[in-house]
Amino acid sequence: MKSALIVGCEGQDGRLLTDLLRGKGYRTLGLGRASVRAGGLDWTRPIDITRPGEVEAVVTALRPDEIYHLAAIHHSSEEEHALDLAAFRRMYEVNFFSLLNFLDAVRAGSPGSRLFFAASSHVFGTPENDVQDEETPLRPESIYAMTKTDGLHACRLYRERHGLFASTGILYNHESALRDEKFLSMKIVRAALRIKTGKQRDLVLGRLDARIDWGFAGDTVDAMQRILEAPQSGEFVVATGASHTVGEFARVVFETLGLDWRRHVSEDPALLTRATPVRIGDPRRLRETTGWSPATPFEELIRTLLRSSGGAAPAR
Repeated sequence: MKSALIVGCEGQDGRLLTDLLRGKGYRTLGLGRASVRAGGLDWTRPIDITRPGEVEAVVTALRPDEIYHLAAIHHSSEEEHALDLAAFRRMYEVNFFSLLNFLDAVRAGSPGSRLFFAASSHVFGTPENDVQDEETPLRPESIYAMTKTDGLHACRLYRERHGLFASTGILYNHESALRDEKFLSMKIVRAALRIKTGKQRDLVLGRLDARIDWGFAGDTVDAMQRILEAPQSGEFVVATGASHTVGEFARVVFETLGLDWRRHVSEDPALLTRATPVRIGDPRRLRETTGWSPATPFEELIRTLLRSSGGAAPAR
């Protein structure tokens, strides 16, 4: 029976990954901000992942087969974030230095553990080409993207210098009803549901023509687990390879609920606090290495989001 340590178990990906692994018979230990969620592993003490000694203690005690580093502080494109030193430092502590703590704990006390790091398409910044793969230059344009880029480099360093199995998934937009409403997908879904029931009249979005590579988070966590089963570690783009506009997403959501989206949806580019470059991922390396491909088409993703949110999204 395999064992897995899930760092950042309280978020969307952590919860879905925990369910996936337990369904496969794994023993799991989830670490949250101040919580521990044990499923067959003997550990009850909360861990501060920014403290190297505490990380080393749990890794050395459990020596898990797999470690998933999903913990991160991030934000949406419609949130204003001041570039202050405190925010910079905190994001680096959680997103990057905690990863270093796990990498070094594996090196020192559990070299057989395989580690997955969740990076982001934001590492590419504003790319020259609409479609990106693992060879696309890294051009981070935000603190969050910088932390994810540095994490990718750290995994690469520990692979090359210490022989660790440390893989990075470059994750594109992946959605589920577990998303907070600050994320665009659930902002649209939950607003449409409120409009359907008369609790809201209109929805204003930043840019209706913005193109996004949207996938289902359940497919993404499946990719994470497959990446750690691969023969060799490395970097992998996790994406659908297709894009849809924000307007198309809104149209399908409203039409599924029997509403005319044009009567309720408008745009205001001033809502966006940063640019929205086109990022479409090429998952070819992941597919060729693991056999993974997204199992949830775009319209089925939207129906899933609506059903999970209590909406009348009929199965087709």
